[in-house]
Amino acid sequence: MELERPTTPETPLARLTRWVLILGALYSLYLVLHPFTPLARAEIPILDIVQLQRSTHVLFLLLGGYLVSFYLPRKRTLGAWIYALFTLVPLYNFLFPSVPGVSLPWEAKAVGLLYWGVAVLPALLPGLKRPADLLAVLLALFPTLYQLRYFEELVYRAVLPQPWDMAMSFGLIMLVLGLVYRLLGPVMPVLVLFFFSYNLYANLFPGAFKGSPQGIDLLLGKTFNETEAGIYGLITGVSAKYLVYFTLLSGMIGALGLGRVVANYALALVGKHPATPGRVTGVASVFMGMFSGSGAADTQFVAALTKPLYERAGYERLIAAGLVATAGTIALITPPVLGSIAFIMVEILQIPLLKVIVMTIGPALLYLTTVLAFNEFYARKAGLKAVAPELGMSRRRYLLRYGFIFLPILLIVAMLYLGYEVRTAASLALVLFIVLTYLDPTLRPRGVGPVLEGLAEGFRTLLPIGTAVTAANLIFAMMVISGLPSKFSQLLQQVSGESLLLATLITAVFSLVLGMGVPPTATYVLTSALTAPAIIALAKENGIPESAAIFATHMFLFYYAVLADVTPPVALSAYAASSVFGTNPLQTGVYAARVALSKYLVGFFFLLSYSGTALLIVPVLENSPPAEAWAMILERFLSVAAGIIYLSASGAGYTRRPLRRWEAWTLGLLAVMLFVPYGPLNLLAFLLGLPFFFKGLTPAGKGA
Repeated sequence: MELERPTTPETPLARLTRWVLILGALYSLYLVLHPFTPLARAEIPILDIVQLQRSTHVLFLLLGGYLVSFYLPRKRTLGAWIYALFTLVPLYNFLFPSVPGVSLPWEAKAVGLLYWGVAVLPALLPGLKRPADLLAVLLALFPTLYQLRYFEELVYRAVLPQPWDMAMSFGLIMLVLGLVYRLLGPVMPVLVLFFFSYNLYANLFPGAFKGSPQGIDLLLGKTFNETEAGIYGLITGVSAKYLVYFTLLSGMIGALGLGRVVANYALALVGKHPATPGRVTGVASVFMGMFSGSGAADTQFVAALTKPLYERAGYERLIAAGLVATAGTIALITPPVLGSIAFIMVEILQIPLLKVIVMTIGPALLYLTTVLAFNEFYARKAGLKAVAPELGMSRRRYLLRYGFIFLPILLIVAMLYLGYEVRTAASLALVLFIVLTYLDPTLRPRGVGPVLEGLAEGFRTLLPIGTAVTAANLIFAMMVISGLPSKFSQLLQQVSGESLLLATLITAVFSLVLGMGVPPTATYVLTSALTAPAIIALAKENGIPESAAIFATHMFLFYYAVLADVTPPVALSAYAASSVFGTNPLQTGVYAARVALSKYLVGFFFLLSYSGTALLIVPVLENSPPAEAWAMILERFLSVAAGIIYLSASGAGYTRRPLRRWEAWTLGLLAVMLFVPYGPLNLLAFLLGLPFFFKGLTPAGKGA
């Protein structure tokens, strides 16, 4: 989600907002340098203790988030009432705890009630929003200051918290949920509150989900005081350790005007052809994905860039919007930046980021192939006219002149390969971008203003992502306390009848439905906790080695969490594309699903068998001899690529000629056979499909 900037003149509050965002960015960048500075010997807690680094990071998210929220429109929806009702459950338990021996003084209850009012009441009474946002900025300071003051004591009080521990924990949870509601809507806060309520009243749930209820003191104590299982846990650490650096990188690219250079580079690569607009869309989306990892933002940028080309070529508006919406989402799986899910996977699986980067190469290339293949067949069928981009210089000269723009990306990959920390690589890439821009006379900005703007914009971009990740950490913490993941996994195995295919199908649908209301990050966190154990167990029973099963399962969940971003009815990328092309968002989402139907199938087939995991490269390289592994990789990629081409032709209804309905359906069936990881079946399907691509070799093609 892209947040609005203040549209009023630079008031003192607007300046404060900008400098809070800049300070949040500078704090994160300084943490990279800190071990090499004299301050490293001073043992300053917020600079040296990981837990307090995360706490300070969340503080900057809350300060910046509520200041930015001050400028967002005030509104009241049905979701606001649902959100408010769900908050009454923890509020009641906080004010009137039923746990023996737990009694809160009225001062602590009053403070908790104040935090609840600031976070929740503006959802019901929009007139309170602006004063509440400003009060929230002040209130956000106290939980962090409290933790700084009592940190060494708090870690020993997780199970038996003191009254003010509970008050600060409750207040922090309310502030986080209130900000998530303001920036992303009610669904994710309601989800957090559901899992919180489940822990309080697990004994009231039926069947397998019935459990032992937990006291409010335990939930609040573990949330605030625990080092890794609480709100400042592993997943929140992803925002502080990885995401902030890549959003700063993205913000700096935009502020320095480098996004246009990257986009023009894609234009220069493609050249003049009827399919040029779609080709530019695919290539530009990959290039932008290398730098940002933000699906909706990249979609909007690429849509604005390519809309004139689509209009000149004569594309249908919905087809054009669908192509852009689908291609824009590729940013979330394009290495090396990827999206927040990749970094959560790194932390959950405790593997190097480089492994995840390698595993995303295959899905990203195949995803791009789906866009380009449909675009080629559609352009031929529609008889579009050739269009060429306008660069102001020859294509070759432009490619040579601005090739340096990719040096920072190469630096990131090289440093990761050499074993450097991710944030160190990203920070140096950020510095290199700035240096290269100031060295180039055609790009050089005036003064340092654009650099400061890049820092502010980068941290502003982080706000909805970082708060969503923090809320996802709350969900994860509540699930761990409840033991719900093991119950859900057992139920999934029972419902699927121990069938890996059925289990993956159920999980894919679950991911897509969940993604209708929450960001991809939360979708992945939920599905990885609830379904991954069952799928991994079933994959191992189907002969997939354990490490390959783990990697393939998490990549499957990653992939389908990303697809939710472009799947109707709540498809953020579709909304971004429709806002530029002037199309209906729901129809755009439907067309986005249609133009790249293959993307929904690819994920299944790198999980259903060991040979299918070859699409991820790493699993087979780690479990098979090199020659055998590379043969599997080559065979799988060729088969799936052919399947994508067949299915794209089927969807477009065209190869080298229009296809009859039975031909399109037949070609679609052959495409599915090519996806199945079984060599003889793949060869048969490939040979049966070839005649459809040659005139005169099928009954409908004779004389065509």
